[in-house]
Amino acid sequence: MAPSHLQHRRTHNLLLISKLLAQRDAASPFTLVLDSLEQAARPLIAEYIKRAKTANVQTVYVSFETLRKPRDVDSFICAWNQPGPSWQKEVANTIRSQPTQRKLLILDTLNPLSTTHSQDLPALLSSFIGPGTSLVAVYHADIPISPSITHRDPYSPAPLTLLNYLATTIFTVHCLQHVVARKKARDRSLVEPSFGLDQGVEGLMQGSGANGGEGLVLEMEHRRKSGRGVREWYILPLGTRASSNRLGPLSKEKFMLLEDHPDYRSPEPEATADAEEGGPEATTFELGLTDKQRRDREGVVLPYHDAQKGGVEGGRILYDMGSEDDFDEEEDEI
Repeated sequence: MAPSHLQHRRTHNLLLISKLLAQRDAASPFTLVLDSLEQAARPLIAEYIKRAKTANVQTVYVSFETLRKPRDVDSFICAWNQPGPSWQKEVANTIRSQPTQRKLLILDTLNPLSTTHSQDLPALLSSFIGPGTSLVAVYHADIPISPSITHRDPYSPAPLTLLNYLATTIFTVHCLQHVVARKKARDRSLVEPSFGLDQGVEGLMQGSGANGGEGLVLEMEHRRKSGRGVREWYILPLGTRASSNRLGPLSKEKFMLLEDHPDYRSPEPEATADAEEGGPEATTFELGLTDKQRRDREGVVLPYHDAQKGGVEGGRILYDMGSEDDFDEEEDEI
């Protein structure tokens, strides 16, 4: 990829994710975050809340599995100890309380609603979204679907399939150590390692390095209003790594492209480009011919060279017998 094109894509996509997390210009009314036991979505949700506070956006947090109110959250609604109509009414009243202020509605998990409201899930989520309200919801992808849902209506799509269709932006979070380990295995033409539940080991829930503190990988799929999709892989640094120069030039944006990470970046293309720019003197072997080799090559007489000169005899083959040849008159007549 040309450096100018790579720089343009880097700048454009870093601005895009900054716009999505800050919820500017209603860039994504419904954002779906897919996580697993290997990498939880909590750091990404914390980044959403942090940027919402900076942008003076009211944050409404609906809890199905969170017991304590997260930091910098304006309104905390406990849905796990209330019936459905009760918490839904509380959410609606909170959103209408200040109609002029932008709001960010966060659902810490959609798995309970996918079980109890699988048929009404699109209408329920659409009722929360408005001109000044954006929705960010988390779905645990490694939790199996209840068999009662498939038996209820076998022709209806699965809840996750329906959510993927409704979402305008989908973030799938991955463990950084696992992504780097798979990349190194591919570079060496080895089988990619499996982690956690994918290993199929009885009793094993999480793989080594799960939910690492260095950072997490975001696989983004953003759907524009025009229908054009944008796909990109990012890294969200965590802790002290977020401000470390080891992660490369981040400018003012905390995120970076996955291919810019030093542990993920492949040095081979850069070395090849340097060798091509350096010319023949940059290589360890001679690519050209010396003057003597060129003269010797020009002096070589090709086989059947006389037959290529043309003439009435056409393709007559000329052969000079040597002393070691055994001449047989009978074969010569044949």
